[in-house]
Amino acid sequence: MTNAAVLVLNRHYQPIHVTNAKRAFTLLYLGVARVIDPQFKTFDFESWAQLSTEVAGTSGDDDVIHTIGKVIRVPRVIVLQMYDRIPKTKVRFSRHNIYMRDSNTCQYCGSELPRSDLNLDHVVPRAQGGRTTWENVVCCCIDCNLTKGARTPDQAGIKLLKVPMRPRWTPTFRTNGGKVRYREWLPFLGLADASYWNVELKDD
Repeated sequence: MTNAAVLVLNRHYQPIHVTNAKRAFTLLYLGVARVIDPQFKTFDFESWAQLSTEVAGTSGDDDVIHTIGKVIRVPRVIVLQMYDRIPKTKVRFSRHNIYMRDSNTCQYCGSELPRSDLNLDHVVPRAQGGRTTWENVVCCCIDCNLTKGARTPDQAGIKLLKVPMRPRWTPTFRTNGGKVRYREWLPFLGLADASYWNVELKDD
């Protein structure tokens, strides 16, 4: 359970990172962070350990770690006590985030596939002046990519499932399907759009 995901907030309650349970417990034990429960109450390490002992086993979906004589729930959200950094507000334009936005699904035929079987496609081909932007790049399967070639969807006789747009979610805090990992994270997401994954793609 030490690899379970824990959402980390700055002291203004903005999401800045996702860490593992081992690191979260270290921060709690050192007094650098506090746990936030679903009622927005905060707990230091000792009070969280005490609460966990009192309610151990009452919720079937809790991750726990076992110590000598104790069962401690893995927190879903922690808040750093002295960290002010404001998270980035721009979702990085990267291959990973395009796959996330499109849910690993070909935007022409609708097939959901492993990433190894997907490409990126310029809706308006670069040869026709298409740019490398959120609004012109989509996830595409190899077969549809070959069928479309260097044509627009209209020219190739195929249709897009939806108009591509810049996403407003925070990819780092979601699963590969674009869903929030834990319901306890929901109140804190949407405060910032940030991504720390992969190199930003360039429109050149």
